[in-house]
Amino acid sequence: MKIHEYQAKKFFSDFGIPVEKYKLCMSSSEAVNAWNEFQKEKVVVKAQVLTGGRGKAGGVKLAKSEAEVKAYAQSILGMDIKGYTVEKVIVSEAVNIESEYYVSFVIDRNTKSVLLMMSPDGGMDIEAVAKYTPDRIYKFSIDPLIGLPDYLARKYAFSMFSEIGQVNQFAAILQNLYRLFIEKDASLTEINPLVRTTEGNLIAIDAKMTFDDNALFRHPDVVALFEPTAEEKVETEAKEKGFSYVHLGGEIGCMVNGAGLAMATMDMIKLYGGSPANFLDIGGSSNPQKVINAMKLLLNDKQVKVVLINIFGGITRCDDVAKGLITAFEELNTTVPVVVRLTGTNEKEGREMLKGTLLLSAETMSEATQLAVKITQQPLKV
Repeated sequence: MKIHEYQAKKFFSDFGIPVEKYKLCMSSSEAVNAWNEFQKEKVVVKAQVLTGGRGKAGGVKLAKSEAEVKAYAQSILGMDIKGYTVEKVIVSEAVNIESEYYVSFVIDRNTKSVLLMMSPDGGMDIEAVAKYTPDRIYKFSIDPLIGLPDYLARKYAFSMFSEIGQVNQFAAILQNLYRLFIEKDASLTEINPLVRTTEGNLIAIDAKMTFDDNALFRHPDVVALFEPTAEEKVETEAKEKGFSYVHLGGEIGCMVNGAGLAMATMDMIKLYGGSPANFLDIGGSSNPQKVINAMKLLLNDKQVKVVLINIFGGITRCDDVAKGLITAFEELNTTVPVVVRLTGTNEKEGREMLKGTLLLSAETMSEATQLAVKITQQPLKV
């Protein structure tokens, strides 16, 4: 789960991480009010969307007058940034930036620990730094049994700063950022950039946080901030109905029972030159209603040209799946081709039930996959 910059900054502030003064605005008039409230020579108008690249897209502007604040707010509100429409901005006090840095905590699957990442080259082009000068990205694995005590925080801080004032400030920021990461079950806490001002202060003028979805039940304050995208709404609805769904954007809708078989099915689709539209695991239940719900979910994706159903009947009974499919087709009245591979418990009964229907039956996984890929390469019949 992602949250907006202004929401992440609230968490930062609560955990003792210094941020500049800012105000959330939903209109250009509110932005002007913020300008008058701050009474500063310069402010920054920043788009609030759940994606990066706002600066390069024109969603971050430095304003030096009331007229500029109004004009920038009007131009940014409603802007499209990587498919996200800007519905709100923050107006922040501008600070005197001397230098910019990068710092984050992320989960490192390889070491099974939290990874501290830092760079003296923060800012919009941090990706270029990682690509062309990776030695400028400093990485430190955090032992979960030790955490980030004073001596380690200061050690890491000295790798970035030489002046004792900045070392002390940065060590405190590292400890508080790590504490926030752990206490809120985050998967990412990031400051880019962390700036040093001409006055010698370190301030987080940007903030980014994502959270572990599996731990959200422990954090109602975080859940309250959730603004799901259309795809996330679908995934949440699927979870409520008892199956796992992830949208992938391809043309072959997949319905499979079992996560391992689902992954193998997607791999085989790619092997034969197709593109899976989703990951969908209906689990081991024989409930026909679950099959109906899954079919409706797949067919609501307008990119899907064909549905591939790959069922291995261990616990799941193939005849129940066939019954669910026939019922679903009666309800949905779709023209999208459906390829079905049933094998396992009651597979003969299941295949027999599908005879005489519009469902295309295949006996092997390879045969079913190749047929589905072939259909996507033909014009969709309407």
